[in-house]
Amino acid sequence: MSERTYRAAIIGTGGIAHAHAQAVQGSGGRAELVAVADVDAGRAREFAAKYGVPHAYGSAEELLAAQRPDLAHLCTPPALHTPLALACLDAGVTALVEKPPTLSLAELDTLIEAEARSTAHVATVLQHRFGAGAVRLRRLAGEGRLGRALLATCDTKWYRDEAYYAVPWRGTWESEGGGPTMGHGIHQFDLLLSVLGPWREVTAVAARQARDVDTEDVSMALVTFESGAVATVVNSVLSPRQTSELRFDYEHATVEVEHLYGYTDDDWTITPAPGHDTLSELWGQDRSSASSGHSGWLAAVLDAFDQGQEPPVGTADARRTMEFIAALYASAFTGERVQAGQITADHPFALRMDGTGAPWRKSP
Repeated sequence: MSERTYRAAIIGTGGIAHAHAQAVQGSGGRAELVAVADVDAGRAREFAAKYGVPHAYGSAEELLAAQRPDLAHLCTPPALHTPLALACLDAGVTALVEKPPTLSLAELDTLIEAEARSTAHVATVLQHRFGAGAVRLRRLAGEGRLGRALLATCDTKWYRDEAYYAVPWRGTWESEGGGPTMGHGIHQFDLLLSVLGPWREVTAVAARQARDVDTEDVSMALVTFESGAVATVVNSVLSPRQTSELRFDYEHATVEVEHLYGYTDDDWTITPAPGHDTLSELWGQDRSSASSGHSGWLAAVLDAFDQGQEPPVGTADARRTMEFIAALYASAFTGERVQAGQITADHPFALRMDGTGAPWRKSP
């Protein structure tokens, strides 16, 4: 049991905010939702009434000034993440930011600099890292039970129609920061990166195949890791049969998961190589029925708070994933291989994810 109950707030009461509210309510008293804010004050009041929250505000500034919570869940459209996270840091409030954390590497570096001056932190909500299957996989891999990682595949094949993109902030570089690479596939390839470790090189393509948007609607990448492992990454919003799949081929076993928006242990399989049958027994230990949703992620955040530590997926950790995204776009739009560390502060793809411009960019 936590030593204290942390005071939480939600800023932005759209769809994903409900998952955050439910996670707080399901925390067993470790956190309590004390306030919400939304630019639509009426929607904020409705949300507060639904979840029994005592205070609702029409702006984040009002909420932070009046309540000074321990943590603020930022559930707004992506373009607001950086200014709101900066406001939280100025107020000494830890910001828990929905993906993507910022629109660019430059914005993330701004948060890193501001965080160094604050008593608070910024952490990104990448909940699939915290499901039981992912935790087990990293543990077995770290113990050397699976042997060397050889290759992996990472597919986010979802379907989003024109009505989805009728929301004004979707499908633009200025407000969403990118297409499925930035806003959809990030969960799967962030999990891939958390398992396989630092990446070394990216070769990619991106295309606008079917949706009338400014960003890509599909991307593909070949990735080489420092360990020598290689992987493919596919991000799509054009796939009528939707799936989220990860496959890891190690020397001693293949480990796979297939789900859509969240997995349980039932979605994972392990196939041992000949002579390594005991791995099935190891994988089957400590099975969990919990989903890789916001509840497990929030529990990890609160554990860190209890121990006086930075919450998981902090700015340095999130930067590695964001650098991967920038490298994917840079490779796709320039036709070049991109190395880790190549996108420096003044690089066009550090300043904007579309960098020098998507090849299909509309003329002004």
